[in-house]
Amino acid sequence: MTDHTFTHPERAAVYRAIAERRDMRHFCGGTVAPELLARLLEAAHHAPSVGLMQPWRFLRITDPALRAQIQVQVEEERVRTAEALGERSDDFMKLKVEGISDCAEVLVAALMDDRDKHIFGRRTLPEMDMASLSCAIQNLWLAARAEGLGMGWVSLFDPQALADLLQMPAGSKPLAILCLGPVKEFYPAPMLVIEGWAQPRALQELVYENTWGVIE
Repeated sequence: MTDHTFTHPERAAVYRAIAERRDMRHFCGGTVAPELLARLLEAAHHAPSVGLMQPWRFLRITDPALRAQIQVQVEEERVRTAEALGERSDDFMKLKVEGISDCAEVLVAALMDDRDKHIFGRRTLPEMDMASLSCAIQNLWLAARAEGLGMGWVSLFDPQALADLLQMPAGSKPLAILCLGPVKEFYPAPMLVIEGWAQPRALQELVYENTWGVIE
């Protein structure tokens, strides 16, 4: 313990949000109050950012017709993904992979344009801009869970097609379609585990000491 440690209830709340965060696919409509949405986006904006470049851009989709077009793009990619999965194609098509038509809010999280100008922290690892945006999305996810809202990250789309649809500038790139809103309940475990698609690995299998593959 140090003088900077949160109180026990505060720490418990942080760890609970982390443990109970779920990639949600089932929503029950409703709305997200403007002040709550602003609070969530502010949490995202507090994410760590390499070189303080803050590469995140969030597009709020409020046009129903545009939301429907986004869903069409996702469905097209869902079919292509199923074809690429071969023998697991049928199982994949049974999975619910997005909640675009059911959620209260749809946000598109994207990388900024002109990212090549930012060298600090990216000279040898240019993908750190993507890491920074991912941290912003995680902040938003955890804050949403703490506020009792579900969020799902949809990655089944063609980045260029979505960028064209949203009239994004050259050099920018959408990374995630985020479905956000009230849910009837949170999954007790990750949905892909519940559906039998995959099983998580134990932490001790993924932590090495000194050299790759050596487990303490």
